[in-house]
Amino acid sequence: MYADSFMTEQHGPPPPSDAPQRASVHFMLAHPAHALALGLGSGLSPVAPGTVGTLWAWLSWLLLDRWLGPVALGVVLALSIPVAWWASTVTAEHLHSPDPGAIVIDEIVSFWLVLWLLLPAGWLAQCAAFALFRLFDAIKPGPVGWADRLFHGSSGWRSGFGILLDDLVAAGCTLLVMALWMTWRVPLWTA
Repeated sequence: MYADSFMTEQHGPPPPSDAPQRASVHFMLAHPAHALALGLGSGLSPVAPGTVGTLWAWLSWLLLDRWLGPVALGVVLALSIPVAWWASTVTAEHLHSPDPGAIVIDEIVSFWLVLWLLLPAGWLAQCAAFALFRLFDAIKPGPVGWADRLFHGSSGWRSGFGILLDDLVAAGCTLLVMALWMTWRVPLWTA
């Protein structure tokens, strides 16, 4: 009893079980879905976790691209989408939040899609795709905003799918702009 009163005095009452939780290293290591959803820690960044997650996606894809061919990369991408859906669902549920900012697997998988279709484009084209993807994901114009609102506030599997959907639409918008750029033969594409 004394220990319980001491803990309450020192740290206050424990949060309600359904209150939103904060992601931490301990939380990330508590379940494989958490580690995946938090981008192996990139989502724990105190500043711009979505951008850090996208940078992690870029680096990891470039490493995978060195060892795997386009078909194998496509298989990795195809398998990563349902895994991301599962990890996002479980992690959002455990954080008691419909779309926690620390979940970055949606950015990772979506930017992997961009890179799978974009490479072997040069560095400037990759930088442009990164900037476009982050812009579409951050400001959520038109179809990206629609996709973001479609499952907003959902729970369970719908919530996990909603977390992924707006980023996949942002990837599609990025690829559309890059395709138009290529069609107009802007020199940046081959730079």
